[in-house]
Amino acid sequence: MDTTTGTSATGTPATGATIVPRSETRDGMRIDWNVPITMDDGVVLRADIFGPTTPGRYPVIMSYGPYAKGLAFQEGYPSAWNRMAEKHPDVTAGSSNLYQSWEVVDPEKWVPHDYVCVRVDSRGCGCSEGVVDPWSPREAKDFHDCIEWAAAQPWSNGKIGLSGISYYATNQWQVAGLQPPHLAAICTWEGFADFYRDLCYHGGILCTFAKNWYDMQVKTVQYGLGPRGARSRVTGEPVCGVAQLSDAELARNRRDFGGDIADHPLDDDWHKARSAAWDKVTVPLLSAANWGGQPLHPRGNFEGFMRAASENKWLEVHGIEHWTHFYTDYGRELQLKFFDHFLHGKNNGWREQPRVFLQVRHVDRFVPRGESEWPLARTRWTKLHLDPAALTLGREPAGRESKVSFDALGDGVTFLSAPFPQEAEITGPMAARLSVSSSTTDADLFLVVRVFSPDMKEVTFQGAIDPHAPVAQGWLRASHRKLDRKLSTPWRPYHTHDEEQPLSPGEAVTLDIEIWPTSIVVPAGHRLALTVRGKDYVYPGGSGGRLSNFKNELTGCGPFLHDDPDDRPADVFGGTTTLHIGGGKEAWVLVPFIPSATGDTTTAEPAVSGVASPVAGVRPRDAGVKPR
Repeated sequence: MDTTTGTSATGTPATGATIVPRSETRDGMRIDWNVPITMDDGVVLRADIFGPTTPGRYPVIMSYGPYAKGLAFQEGYPSAWNRMAEKHPDVTAGSSNLYQSWEVVDPEKWVPHDYVCVRVDSRGCGCSEGVVDPWSPREAKDFHDCIEWAAAQPWSNGKIGLSGISYYATNQWQVAGLQPPHLAAICTWEGFADFYRDLCYHGGILCTFAKNWYDMQVKTVQYGLGPRGARSRVTGEPVCGVAQLSDAELARNRRDFGGDIADHPLDDDWHKARSAAWDKVTVPLLSAANWGGQPLHPRGNFEGFMRAASENKWLEVHGIEHWTHFYTDYGRELQLKFFDHFLHGKNNGWREQPRVFLQVRHVDRFVPRGESEWPLARTRWTKLHLDPAALTLGREPAGRESKVSFDALGDGVTFLSAPFPQEAEITGPMAARLSVSSSTTDADLFLVVRVFSPDMKEVTFQGAIDPHAPVAQGWLRASHRKLDRKLSTPWRPYHTHDEEQPLSPGEAVTLDIEIWPTSIVVPAGHRLALTVRGKDYVYPGGSGGRLSNFKNELTGCGPFLHDDPDDRPADVFGGTTTLHIGGGKEAWVLVPFIPSATGDTTTAEPAVSGVASPVAGVRPRDAGVKPR
């Protein structure tokens, strides 16, 4: 029996209250609660294990994360649960839902398929002692060792699969790079992969999400809250351990996560140590992205599919809320088929699964379609040029140079296409090139791709979190304009973020701006727009309400805001931003139009003044793998 109060800065356990592991059989499962797993530095992590009642050796579905394995989804995240359960009854069907936890599998729906489900509380959270340090190398090492621990247990067949959403997906990219010998497959469901570009700094602009998330979703389930924290709806025991630490002790046992991020404004070794190492990710993988997940998760899922060294990799892309399709029959059955093949060795047709499976987004529905690569090989990469006189997206570049200026912290300016004469699909990554000057030494650019109906009402979508998400977004701080020429493509500029290059006031510079991948079938009569702003997008139609786990009201970008005054001081970012267009100064957005499935290319080039001709010489490179 071990003691687990853990009050020192290193997470060293101290004497005190004790967590007692125990076992029971219920709801058709054998459950082992709070099983200790001792790390190489002596810190004890705790796992709940759900398995078949029939003795044997089974493959393992594992998750490792900070959200307290014993906290019920329904109690920890009631607004998200209620919406999902109401709109998707298949989620709750066939389960008591007693063991539903945030962003991990429901064991009642996996154990009957001969899996053992292992949930591990990450270091310093839930019932695991130690210091909280999200996505740190120490956590990745813990995860590696938990995988190998599970492989050695008498109920394990030695094949470990990883599953889960968001945090539980992101750290899969990390631990896969450590190549645990018994890791057999990963399913990264909406998980970022680049700590700097996906989470902390969008285009070099600090995002306040991570700091607020830490306050709302991690500190609230830190180990040592004891009876002050939530209790398990199944066992009645505290989900954050039985030890009760003081506020000062709790603070010593966690990193100042927001402060750490602010201390690293460039993509340095601290960020790289928390990011995926693509050349070392060789395990079979299913990467599931969300069109509406901007600005957090989808980029990592696309990058992972394109850049991971794995020969066996698949990309799936869906819509609606961040968590929903992980639990629907659609998502669960897709995951089960994947894991059945790689963990059970079943010849179930998974090898014939399209390497890219898209839920193509329309304004009112999603249409499934299989593809062979990403970006799509048949893409008609098309430049839409900005016209400063009419504020339109035109067929030809502007002639003589002119300028458009706006408040550098304001709503900016919108360029609008003519109505599309026929339906047109846009699916893929996007990019923009702008010539920009500032009245100060820097400027932040927020790019928003939008769709407007014939009566000029904006068409938005249920995003991963926000109910009024635009089509796509991109960001760039002008002083971070330096490109990595090796990793950049015409449709995905890749910035080094390793130095600042201040502007000379009034002098124009060229900015290549990444716009995250998207999909939308634009109906006939609708218009495409590009808004260049100096602050976050705000949906013009009113509030999207609130969710219980976020601080801010949902106004179009969910919780992913860039509003830290220390990062954007008014004397630097509060001047006037000017777009220079024409006279040799380029201003365009590169759009991935997709010909129809019948081969009709008219949908790729709507013949309107708002759509340009395809870009000569642009072809997909490093586009993933084709089916064998």
